[in-house]
Amino acid sequence: MASRPARRGAAPLQLAPQVKPALSVEEWEAKAPLGELEIRSIAKVKSASEHIPLPSKFSLDEAVASRPSTPLALQRNKPVAGSSRPNTPLSGSASARSTVHALHPKQPIQTPQQFYDWFALIDRSVAHSQEAHFRAHVANVSEHLSACDLLVEKIDLVDQEVSGMLEGWRGVEEGGKSLKDACQKLLEERDKLIELTEEIGIRLDYFQELEHATRMLNHPGESLVLQTDFLYMVERVDICIDYLKAHRHFREVEIYLFRYQQCMTRVMTLIKMYFVGSLRALSVDVSKRLYEKDVSPTAQMHLLYTRFKTVSSQLLPLLSELERRARSHPQELSALLDECHVAYFATRKSLLVSRITEEIKGLDPSHTELVELTRAGCSYLKQLCTDEFELYRNFFTSGEEQLYSYLENLCDYLYDDLRPRILHEPRLTVLCEVCTVLQALMVLDVYVYGEDDGTEPNDGEELSIDLDAQAVHKVHGLQKLHTSHLLEMVLQDAQTRLFFKAQSVIQSDIRYYAPRPEDLAYPEILINAEKPSSGTEIQEKASVSDIFRLPSIERQNTWYPTLRKTVWVLSQLHDFVKPAIFEDIAQEAINLCRQSLVAAADMIRVKAPLDAHLFLARHLLLLKEVIQSIDVAQREAGGSGSSVKNPAGMSDTLATMLSKTTSLLPDALFASLGMPRIDESIQEAKHGIDHELRRACETIITLCTDSITQPLHDWAIAPNTQSTNKIESEPSLKQIIKPSSHDVVTAFKHACTTELRAQAARLRLYLEDSRTVTARVLLEHVRERIGDAYEAFWEAAGSEGRERDDIMTVPLARRLLIDVCT
Repeated sequence: MASRPARRGAAPLQLAPQVKPALSVEEWEAKAPLGELEIRSIAKVKSASEHIPLPSKFSLDEAVASRPSTPLALQRNKPVAGSSRPNTPLSGSASARSTVHALHPKQPIQTPQQFYDWFALIDRSVAHSQEAHFRAHVANVSEHLSACDLLVEKIDLVDQEVSGMLEGWRGVEEGGKSLKDACQKLLEERDKLIELTEEIGIRLDYFQELEHATRMLNHPGESLVLQTDFLYMVERVDICIDYLKAHRHFREVEIYLFRYQQCMTRVMTLIKMYFVGSLRALSVDVSKRLYEKDVSPTAQMHLLYTRFKTVSSQLLPLLSELERRARSHPQELSALLDECHVAYFATRKSLLVSRITEEIKGLDPSHTELVELTRAGCSYLKQLCTDEFELYRNFFTSGEEQLYSYLENLCDYLYDDLRPRILHEPRLTVLCEVCTVLQALMVLDVYVYGEDDGTEPNDGEELSIDLDAQAVHKVHGLQKLHTSHLLEMVLQDAQTRLFFKAQSVIQSDIRYYAPRPEDLAYPEILINAEKPSSGTEIQEKASVSDIFRLPSIERQNTWYPTLRKTVWVLSQLHDFVKPAIFEDIAQEAINLCRQSLVAAADMIRVKAPLDAHLFLARHLLLLKEVIQSIDVAQREAGGSGSSVKNPAGMSDTLATMLSKTTSLLPDALFASLGMPRIDESIQEAKHGIDHELRRACETIITLCTDSITQPLHDWAIAPNTQSTNKIESEPSLKQIIKPSSHDVVTAFKHACTTELRAQAARLRLYLEDSRTVTARVLLEHVRERIGDAYEAFWEAAGSEGRERDDIMTVPLARRLLIDVCT
């Protein structure tokens, strides 16, 4: 083999000398230091090697011999058996060697040359004896090399045999691999054929199902639809139709698809015929028993609902298949489903019409009170529609539009009598009660989160009625009856009539209101209201919305009738009309109320100017509270994030009016400060009220201060009496005598304690409510104006050079004003 080493020769190998690294004594001492014991051992070896004795064969028998003995004599004296070195092999027999040693000289040494020759012989003998073990080792190595060469030859033979076996194994392996590949190809071809056969069989199943379906449909009898394999066959036919539609590239697929569709149409027709026939038979039986005498209401409910629910358990699976296929194939099967709906609704209507008519007649629509008729009739219809809805769900899961159309037809029997009563009702309170009844019936119809889509309600949302909620729920199927859809028409009629009636009331009782003398008897009305009531008065029950629960609403008997009527109309409308409509009518009512208040104040001004302006300010402040209440309610309903619950009081409004700056600020600034502002829808009405209120307040302040400040002003501008010398030169002018400042101050004190105290009491009488003392705002302005006039008088008195010790100081005057006004 190429990988094996070459055969060794018979001669020993010549080893190349290896150069050993030189190592000095110092390096040796540094790398291998000696201990004390080693040093002593080396010293002993050194001392022992200083005197090397001669070999034993050369030792003399006598220690004191004068000349060294020859090797032959040494050999004779001492045997060589105890020598440590091997002797040099000598020729000759054992007896001759024992007598004559080969190294002994043959002749005695006489000359130096003989000695040198003998010594050379001795030296060669010693060298030969020293190399004997090397020669023995070389011979041993040669024998080993010979054995190794023999082994190498044997290994080469074995290697050749193994190489031959390996080549044979490789040939067998290649042959087996070829056989394996051939078998694998055969297996793959077999698997492909099996898979192809299975796929062909699977595809053929969709075609072979037609024979099974046709064979089943050819069996006559209505009981076919009740067989256990019928619905399974329908499912298989539906799957085959879908499969063939998805694989229209198959051969003759259009023919099979058409025949499958024919089978599906025949199946659905059989279901429809069975359903219609079952309904007809059940209707005939129920009608016959209903027309019998003495049928109790419980028996009627059993016949109209329990009997139908019993049949529904058998018909529901069939109708579900029809509905599902109608959704999948609307062009072919929707007409059959519509026929089922028509047959069902016709059957139910024929059984219920007579019963509904009798119930409505029992309510006596012509003479029963409208509210009671609405409550009883709509409650009965709601229960009837709920029962019909639940019964319909036992048969169908679709057809919501047809169902609500059918329920509306049932409700029309009551609405035909209820609508004319609502449209001709003249009383606003009755219309509000009708709306309340209808909303109470609809409030349970509010969409409940989580019933259909699993969502949770928002805790911050308020309960509200959405009349268009049914449009949202159509996608979820028949989950819950939406009564709002059925009551929507009646509620809209009531709201429309309520709106027009409210407009009529606003025009007649607010715009064209003719005040009576007792309506303008101010302040007598307020004074009488302060007196304790006797408890014998009979007060009419009034319904007021929560948004108009104003702090001063408890004293409505002191209000002007138009304001009272405005609050009452708006409170009636707020909960029953849409916000946009309510804002429009509120703006109209508030504007007309303001105009009526201004007109009434003009009438009162003829006899009492101050009372007229206090009357106007009082009612305008109340009207502003109404506007702010509406604004807060709209913000809360609209989710604008406003947390204001109470509208601004009269005192806040007066402070705003008298500052004359609030109306100039933009709405964005108020929004950033968190302060409520009136919506733009009634902004115009608010501006009109602000203008009238500001003018009334300015007039009140002027009327309260002019009679007190005018003497002070006249004294300050009158000419000084010390300059009469200039006047005497003009005889045509009469000298004016100026009153003393002390007299003026005395008159000022008297006017404050009498007139101002009476005016302050009058202000509190008009502008005091149960929550804040709004008169204090006006009185502060009155005090400031009078105080400023007195301060001008004080400065004018000092400018004349007079002593002001006998005149009341400005702080004392202001303190007097505070005491009088509190």
